[in-house]
Amino acid sequence: MIRACQTLLLICISMLIAGPALAQDPIIFPAKGQSQDQIERDKFTCYQWAKNETGFDPMKAPPPYAPPPQSRAGHGDTFKGAAIGAGAGAIFKRKGSRSKGALTGALIGGVLGGIRESHERRKQKRNRQQYEQQRANAYAAKRNTYNRAYTACLEGKGYTVK
Repeated sequence: MIRACQTLLLICISMLIAGPALAQDPIIFPAKGQSQDQIERDKFTCYQWAKNETGFDPMKAPPPYAPPPQSRAGHGDTFKGAAIGAGAGAIFKRKGSRSKGALTGALIGGVLGGIRESHERRKQKRNRQQYEQQRANAYAAKRNTYNRAYTACLEGKGYTVK
């Protein structure tokens, strides 16, 4: 649990650092000698137009992170495996002793259950990371589409945009 929280925190910090670098506003040059007031009006007009065309508003913060639903599969498998193994070992005995059979079965079942539980945790972590990456990619794609629309609008009004 602590490792998952640390991983999530690291991802969030990296997104905060990388996000502004990836989503920088374009640089606008008034190629036709537009005044500062005209530049501001055109920027606002193009902001509204690009927002309406793309459905993306760069002034709004991205929606809060909602983790994907997690299954409870694999939770407590170590103990379940040990209990099942102990029961099976007691039934089948080991060299005539139910307690030795139960102990051996519990040990084997616990190890196998622990392996399964560890596998499920890794699988959930991988799924969570994929989900977070998909969200980041979707946001970046929407931002890119908005930037293209915004740039097209400004270029149509006589600006050089890079």
